[in-house]
Amino acid sequence: MTLRFLPPPGVPRRLAAAQLGNSVGDGAYYVCSALYFTRIVGLSPAQIGLGLTVAWAVGSVAGVPLGAFADRRGPRGTSVLLALATAASVASFLVIRSFWAFLLAVVCYATAQCGLAAARQALLAGVVAPGERTGVLAHLQAVLNGGLAVGAALGGLALGAGTERAYLAVFTLDAASFLLCAAFLLRLPAVAPVPGRAAGEPRLAVLRDRPYALVTLLNAVLLLRMPLLSLAIPLWIVERTSAPGWLVSALFVLNTAAVMLFQVRVARPVTGLDSAGRAVRRSGLVTAASCAVFALSALPGAGWAAALLLVAGAVLQVDAEMRQSAGSWQIGFSLAPAERIGQYQGFFGTGVPVARTLGPLLLTSLLLLWGIPGWLLLGAVLLGASYAMGPAVRRAGTVRRGSGPREAVVPG
Repeated sequence: MTLRFLPPPGVPRRLAAAQLGNSVGDGAYYVCSALYFTRIVGLSPAQIGLGLTVAWAVGSVAGVPLGAFADRRGPRGTSVLLALATAASVASFLVIRSFWAFLLAVVCYATAQCGLAAARQALLAGVVAPGERTGVLAHLQAVLNGGLAVGAALGGLALGAGTERAYLAVFTLDAASFLLCAAFLLRLPAVAPVPGRAAGEPRLAVLRDRPYALVTLLNAVLLLRMPLLSLAIPLWIVERTSAPGWLVSALFVLNTAAVMLFQVRVARPVTGLDSAGRAVRRSGLVTAASCAVFALSALPGAGWAAALLLVAGAVLQVDAEMRQSAGSWQIGFSLAPAERIGQYQGFFGTGVPVARTLGPLLLTSLLLLWGIPGWLLLGAVLLGASYAMGPAVRRAGTVRRGSGPREAVVPG
């Protein structure tokens, strides 16, 4: 069977080109940034952790008003401006040499990134038919993973060199990649701004939409799985299992390749809220199974047995990830009023910075301190959130249908 990595020609492929443009630079940045800030800038790990926590907290709050700004001023122009702002913030990393400069730069970076995510979703909603959005997003996710893999390989070369010039080349590449992203976004059709607010309508209506807030909260809980592959599982392998350390890299490659190959196929059955709810529920079941398998890898035994369990857990985990992604894309778009896509997507997208901010501390504490019971508890929490999503989505959908196109809020 032939698997298509790129979306159909036209607007979807231009969106994919913009996604690929910035993902290559981001892949290199993710690999090198921590070591650059410690070895070259001279920051301590605690300073870096504090700065990133503050930055993503600010970014999660800024995403909603920036998404609303995209609705009012047009998502294409807003996306281009925020891509340029991201490029500028990355370029500033080339010259910072103090903690306070680092803090300012990463706050600008996280704010621009969160706003860009919301504006791009609003742009996609304006140029792609509703029934095609989840499929296009699946293609974009596959392209994203491909770009991150290429970027990570380039970042690995910089790490191998270990020189200041090599690190600076990575940041230059990342800044240039967002300039390229802005150029591709500028080639997309313009989307007309939405009409002004009706009399008495709140400026940020999504903040009073309680059913949508509940759906967003549950999605944020499900996204706590994000730091698993990048942080929790590598530490688990090294500290709690007898598996070889090189398995950390192998599991990352496995995850990336699986998303590239199968995300589009997994997302294909998701065409509405009912199918999205089923995808999220199944993802919860598979996630719980993967947590149980990861837990078993810590039992006494040969290294090869632990490695096999870790690979099996990683296969289950990436299957759950793809199902949850497809379901959440459909839910986030379907429940958002057409005239407020930007601010609603900005709010729905807060799950990502929340997972980046709280996930590392929660998962490392839960898994490394509690061990096997921690894995089982994590699986139970994610399973519960996945099953709670269905009733929450039905309630939000009922409120949306009953409130009309311009008053889709629940009074506070």
